[in-house]
Amino acid sequence: MFRPKLPDTPHVPSISTHIPQDHAPAPSAGRSVAPFVGVGASGVAAVVVVGVVLTALLAAVAVSAMSVAIAAVVLRSLGTGANRR
Repeated sequence: MFRPKLPDTPHVPSISTHIPQDHAPAPSAGRSVAPFVGVGASGVAAVVVVGVVLTALLAAVAVSAMSVAIAAVVLRSLGTGANRR
């Protein structure tokens, strides 16, 4: 009941071993490769742009963290200096 029933496989014709002797190039389908190159180039450009944006965001977070750390050290030193006086 829970076992799937596989369909019957159709008869597969035997494979011919005849190799044609004329080595003429295959006819082109009339399609250009240029659209596919354009898609690849735009994909690479998109990856580069995303990488640059993520790197810039990471740098901005790092600079912000450093400035907050420096401000915390300065405020702490001002607070401890007021208690000594």
